[in-house]
Amino acid sequence: MKHIALAAIVLALSTPTLHAGTIERACLKSDRKSASRALCGCIQDVADLTLTRQDQKLAASFFKDPHRAQEIRQSDSRSHENFWQRYKSFGATAETYCRNS
Repeated sequence: MKHIALAAIVLALSTPTLHAGTIERACLKSDRKSASRALCGCIQDVADLTLTRQDQKLAASFFKDPHRAQEIRQSDSRSHENFWQRYKSFGATAETYCRNS
C-alpha cells in the first residue's frame, strides 16, 4: 500500500500544475523568503493528494495568521484534532518531497 501511495505522490509531483490552488496562492503571498513558484507548487501538489479542499482552506489561513494554527492544534474539538493529524502528515510529506524545490 505504501508503494502505491508513494507512486501516486511521485506521479503527481512530476505533473505540472495548471492553476494555483489555495495553498499555493497563500504560500506565494506569504512574506517567506524561500517561497517560490516551484516550492509553493510542490506543496500544493502534496496538499491535493493528502488534504480535502476544506482542509486546504484552513491550512492556507495559517500563512496569513500563524497563531490560528496554534489555536487549532490546542483546540479540544475532535474535528480540529482529526484535521491536525492530517495536517501533520501533509507537512511531513511536503517536507520530504518538496525539499529540493
